[in-house]
Amino acid sequence: MASTKSTASKGGKKKKANVKFKIGQHIVYPAHGVGHVTGIEQEVIAGFDIEVYVVSFEQDKMTLRVPTAKAGTSGMRPLSNENVLKDAFTTIKGRARIKRTMWSRRAQEYEAKINSGDLILLSEVVRDLHRGETQPDQSYSERQLYECALDRMVREVASIKKVDRGVALDEVLETLTKARTRQAAKAAKEAESENDNGDSKDEAAA
Repeated sequence: MASTKSTASKGGKKKKANVKFKIGQHIVYPAHGVGHVTGIEQEVIAGFDIEVYVVSFEQDKMTLRVPTAKAGTSGMRPLSNENVLKDAFTTIKGRARIKRTMWSRRAQEYEAKINSGDLILLSEVVRDLHRGETQPDQSYSERQLYECALDRMVREVASIKKVDRGVALDEVLETLTKARTRQAAKAAKEAESENDNGDSKDEAAA
């Protein structure tokens, strides 16, 4: 009996060591985005006493119970730091990188990035699928993936900066719009320069 108690005690210590998140802390869970830890509870599952994080996802109106011992392998993580946040905004300022492959293949890649829960990968999807006013409309499936990635990104930005979702959304969209406007102006200037050079060559040849 003493041996059993000793093992249980050691097990209890291990469970405490596995706790990496605090009650009230905002976290990111790959499949659901930003949530917050509302409790740390003991549950009996298949006859085993297991400690779990109780995580609430307000946007989905759902609650998830994640074993503390498996939180790391599940991909559950703290909010990104300021450096990662900065990199994410730098990413969405870049040019869209569209692979010349079938949409079904690209859609799978975008879904994988979204479900990774990685803020940089989310920002890549937002960058690639964003459409400006002068660009062709998105297809239904593109729109769905874009909105999902945008929502995940915006919610994490809002949580990191401790602002409302609407404020974070405005900042992300404004950053995208300004970047697209600069890129369009640069492309127009380059096209105009090429035309001028072409005209000059024609005049010289004449």
